[in-house]
Formats: sequence, C-alpha cells, structure tokens
Amino acid sequence: MRRSLETCVGSVRLDNPVMAASGCFGTGAELLGTVDASRLGAVVTKSMSAQPWAGNPPPRLHPAAGGMLNAVGLQNPGVERWIADAMPRLVDAGVRVVASIWGHTVADFEEVAAAVAAVGDRLAAVEVNLSCPNLGGGGDAASRHMFAHDPAATAAVIAAATAVLGSVPVWAKLSPNVVTPVPAAEAAASAGAEAVVLTNTLIGLAIDARTLRPVLANGTGGLSGPPLRPVALRMVYEVAAALPEVPVIGVGGISTAAHVVEYLAAGAAAVQVGAAHLADPRAGLRILARLPKALARCGRSSVADLVGAAHGGRR
Repeated sequence: MRRSLETCVGSVRLDNPVMAASGCFGTGAELLGTVDASRLGAVVTKSMSAQPWAGNPPPRLHPAAGGMLNAVGLQNPGVERWIADAMPRLVDAGVRVVASIWGHTVADFEEVAAAVAAVGDRLAAVEVNLSCPNLGGGGDAASRHMFAHDPAATAAVIAAATAVLGSVPVWAKLSPNVVTPVPAAEAAASAGAEAVVLTNTLIGLAIDARTLRPVLANGTGGLSGPPLRPVALRMVYEVAAALPEVPVIGVGGISTAAHVVEYLAAGAAAVQVGAAHLADPRAGLRILARLPKALARCGRSSVADLVGAAHGGRR
C-alpha cells in the first residue's frame, strides 16, 4: 500500500511532514550542495533580525546530558543580506522556505517582518521566534526577555507581524520553559498565528568542575537533542488536547522515523528536525525515507490518518 506523506499546517500544504528546524540548517542555503533540501517538507531558516547580529561571545556550545547546550544567541547576517544572498538560491533549488524572524521589541519584529513581506509570495510561512533563551546574557532570569512567557506579549508580537505580513501564514515558536504552553498558544492563535511550534530549547547550565565556573560565556544555554523530546512531546500533546483547532508543529530530539510518529500521534501536523542535522546534514532525508515503513508498522495509511491518534479520536 502506498503511504501518503502529505500534510497541511493550516493553509500550508506540505509534501511531507519533515522540516529542517531553525538554527540547525544555517540560513538554509549553505547545505544545498550537500543535501537535496527540496525533498524535505520545508526548511526553516536561522532566525533573522532586521540588522546583523553577532550573537554571544564564545564558548557557545557544550555537550550535555546526551544532548547539547547552546548559547549562540541568534547570530545572523541580517534579513536584507539573507534576502539578497540565500533566498534566491533556495527558491532556485525548489526548497519550500519558512523564514524565521526575531527581535528585542515589538517594533523590531515589525521591521524584520516588513522586510520579509517583500518576498512573501516565495515563502511557505514565517516563523516568529518568541522563545530564544539565549538573549541578554548573564544567566539571570531578569536579563532574559521571552515574549512566549507572557501571553499578552505573545499576542502583541503576533498581531504586529500578521498585520505587516498580510496573507503570509505566521507560525509562533513557543517556549518549554513554562508550566504549560497553552495560554501562549491560545494568545498566538487569537492574534492571528495559523500554527504554533513546540518547542524551543530548555534553559540549562553546565559548570566546569575544575574552574567552578559556568562553561558557556553566556552562563546558561538552551538544551536540545534527545533530552528535550519527552518535554516537547508532552507540550504538543497538551496543546493539541486543549486547542484542537490550532495546528501544532513538533520539534525537539527527533532523530528517527519512530520519533516523528510519536509527535504526529501526539497531535502535531508536522515536525522539525534540529540537532540531529548538526551531526548528520542528511538526517531529515534519512528520517523521511523511513517514514512510510514507520506508518505501516502502526497500521496507518497516511500522515493525516495518524495526526492526533494518541488522543483516542478527540482530534
């Protein structure tokens, strides 16, 4: 039996549910000579700001708990450089592109969204990164302003972005560093987001046992990879149960086709592969190739038939 991998995230139709996550696939264009990214459902770019941003000082990466701590701090060349250099290469290669954007303020988000809106007809969607834990530095909670921790702030950013982007679908990337993501997801959807992305990295810390100081120059970093998966999976399940009308995209610790099945069953319409791409740039394609057999093993003929299956038909 032929297994249908097609899926829809709101108004966005994807040939398959496996995307490359923001931050682990560069601007999207660097790997085009190595990976046929057009075979993926979509590629989410590294988060871009209105102006070039240097990110945090090194060291910025450290292995931790079977995953990785990172405090890169959203380093990027600025949205105009990306539009001029990377976007044409991605379009020419037939890649479905999701542009990820970020800012320090609502006005910052508006500015970068306005720049992205100029190429909107070549984008599948815009992902609004409301939840990077690595801005501000110092390792203290007061220096970390995450819009996703405040439903009102989440709504303000999404409303501003959707107003500028017009018909371009907007996805809100939320945080795992909350008790529940449901209020932020509800706020994002109410403000115009077509989907929510769950989730970003968990705030973590590594101490050097010799120097007795934090390993990362930023102090804390974001934990990604396998340790994140149970947390992200629970959040996908929770939002899918509470807000069945809101499409969810699952991300966190995905390295096999079975992991994709877990997220889809939890209620995700699609997934994003992140840290696995750092070890193997072809990880997403490898997972995609094995997905039809994974569907067969759980007795499903299509991705659409699997979405929300863990909820016992409530989706």
